[in-house]
Amino acid sequence: MFRTHTCGELRLDNVGEEVILTGWVQRLRDKGGMLWVDLRDRYGITQLTMEEGITPANLMEQARNLGREYVVKVVGRVVERYSKNDKIPTGAIEIHVSKIVVLNPAKLPPFLIEDETDGGDDLRMKYRYLDLRRTPVRRNLELRHRMMRETRAYLDARNFIEVETPYLIKSTPEGARDFVVPSRMNPGEFYALPQSPQTFKQLLMVSGFDKYFQIVKCFRDEDLRADRQPEFTQIDCEMSFVSQEDILNNFEGFIKHLFEKVKDIHINKLPRMTYADAMKYYGSDKPDIRFDMRFVELNPLVKNKGFKVFDDAELVVGICATGAASYTRKQVDELTDFVKRPQIGATGLVYARVNEDGSIKSSVDKFYTAEDLQAWAAAFHAKPGDLILVLAGGADKTRKALNELRLEMGTRLGLRDKNVFAPLWVVDFPLLEWDEEANRYHAMHHPFTSPKPEDIDLIDDRPGDIRANAYDMVINGVEVGGGSIRIHDRRLQEQMFRLLGFSKAEAEAQFGFLMSAFEYGAPPHGGIAFGFDRLCSLFGGSDSIRDYIAFPKNNSGRDVMIDAPSPISDVQLDELHINMKNLPHK
Repeated sequence: MFRTHTCGELRLDNVGEEVILTGWVQRLRDKGGMLWVDLRDRYGITQLTMEEGITPANLMEQARNLGREYVVKVVGRVVERYSKNDKIPTGAIEIHVSKIVVLNPAKLPPFLIEDETDGGDDLRMKYRYLDLRRTPVRRNLELRHRMMRETRAYLDARNFIEVETPYLIKSTPEGARDFVVPSRMNPGEFYALPQSPQTFKQLLMVSGFDKYFQIVKCFRDEDLRADRQPEFTQIDCEMSFVSQEDILNNFEGFIKHLFEKVKDIHINKLPRMTYADAMKYYGSDKPDIRFDMRFVELNPLVKNKGFKVFDDAELVVGICATGAASYTRKQVDELTDFVKRPQIGATGLVYARVNEDGSIKSSVDKFYTAEDLQAWAAAFHAKPGDLILVLAGGADKTRKALNELRLEMGTRLGLRDKNVFAPLWVVDFPLLEWDEEANRYHAMHHPFTSPKPEDIDLIDDRPGDIRANAYDMVINGVEVGGGSIRIHDRRLQEQMFRLLGFSKAEAEAQFGFLMSAFEYGAPPHGGIAFGFDRLCSLFGGSDSIRDYIAFPKNNSGRDVMIDAPSPISDVQLDELHINMKNLPHK
């Protein structure tokens, strides 16, 4: 028998028992006459104790020769610990060791395998199998496991069936870049790895599987950020004979279930916000509503007063930061520098302080009277002690910049607590967005999204005004899920492809199989997909999804542990009919 108990299991009830434990040596403390070893496994840490005069000398010597991360098996008796450690579950007991068996020695690890490590990101990524031994990393994966288990439990209880769809599919021109896979048996032809199982889940609805889900790997060859990986996991769902309201109610229940079962948090009914309101009041289609600070447009109050910046601007808009009037000039200058960053793009920042006596001091006093500034304060419902921050310029660019400033102020004022969760639905997205460079429309979500029924008549004359039957779930300013009611009629799907610039031949070549399926009795259907990695990082309080993926890639899309991607042999290249002559070599 390798073990009778785990290293996180023993308690005072076990005192007096003879036990066998196995695990890794976390650390060794040698005080001469006393020697302690912390033994670690996936379940916790148990302290082993040896004492001169009680423990045989040869066993003491054997213990002193143990190194960090040695894999050992120990036999001993559970005793009550004299100096208890209330920071670990096993802290009330220890093991008086009678036998140690070294199952495997270990080299000294390149970094400390403890909660607080001295290893940098690159080093820990290279030795990820060691990093995974650390408790914080292990707990992240345990959280991921619980969320996966509760996802299946919720959907299974509502008659969803889990169906696996192919990983080797056809490349399509919409969306991000595909990862492609050459076919040896079909020279010059390629599979693509799926960016989502979209068309397959629609075909499953045509097949009569009216409730489908899949926890599925998806792949996108795109530039990486903290919340992106080249391969990621989705909770992918589809339902037949449903309206948008049915989808929202089902998956509002789903997110409530996850919060209750995984976080022990009760979530009330999710508010709904139209895309137009999200952009008007927050400058983002994924607003963080943990705090207010909504945008207020000032055009009628500030134009034609002689301040050229405001007079020439398409939009003058601001926020009110509660209690921030005490900001020093240096702090305000820091905010000005923040909005002038190239990635934000504002040209400057105007501010107005509401003093304790109700008077207002602004950075544009020479252009505006006291009465003008009081009108500003009234528009913002500003109180004494508040700070008004105003940006001006082109409408879209200015809203985007003010959104960044709002989030920065929320962070500075401690309003973005990671232990507070504020989910909402954003609905009524535009169906299409215009691409100036390509001189054509792109689908805001994807080409299979249905227009709002009341907007279908706009297809020929005002396609840019059509609203999509689409919805996103947003939590704390992060889009965690999105979906739509799908087109299920061939003629409407053909119209959509025409709007997106597909020729009839191109549409048939890319999606003929789907349009053909629509002619065999396709039911009305819709669905949603959740970014599972994002949900895990949000529930765990992290900004990076890498912390919740067992073996992630770095920011260059590389797995530095196994050194992938890597070259393949000339023999393999020849079999795949790939000529590398014109490609760069490392």
